[in-house]
Amino acid sequence: MRILLLTLLLALTQTTALAGDKTKVVYHVDDEDKVSFALNNIKNHIAGVGGPENIDIVLVANGPAVKQFVDIDAVDRVRNDVTELEKQGVDFEACANTLQALNLAPDELLSGFKIAEKGGVTRITELQQRGYAYLRP
Repeated sequence: MRILLLTLLLALTQTTALAGDKTKVVYHVDDEDKVSFALNNIKNHIAGVGGPENIDIVLVANGPAVKQFVDIDAVDRVRNDVTELEKQGVDFEACANTLQALNLAPDELLSGFKIAEKGGVTRITELQQRGYAYLRP
């Protein structure tokens, strides 16, 4: 009986610990035409897990998708979505290699963007090694 109680207590403790863990996801977008779709997926993902307090999301943009996040060229929907999602704790990162290839300075991106200094794919790999699930809409 004592062993059964200890087993149940241990199982309950492990279940509670797992329930408290945040979901960690890295969204990868490299296609210009997928930017709005990816941002919408992120909004749905946050709602699906019960709010931003239950998830850590990083969006990493590289290749042509980065152009959609250039401040002067960004459409209102992208600009508004990034602002809204940033307030909910989503981190936005752009590939340094892409910025160099496109002749863009980091300050030309929408406010709040960080730079993946080692490159977008390297950053994605780092996040995956830290337990982030990889999604590419």
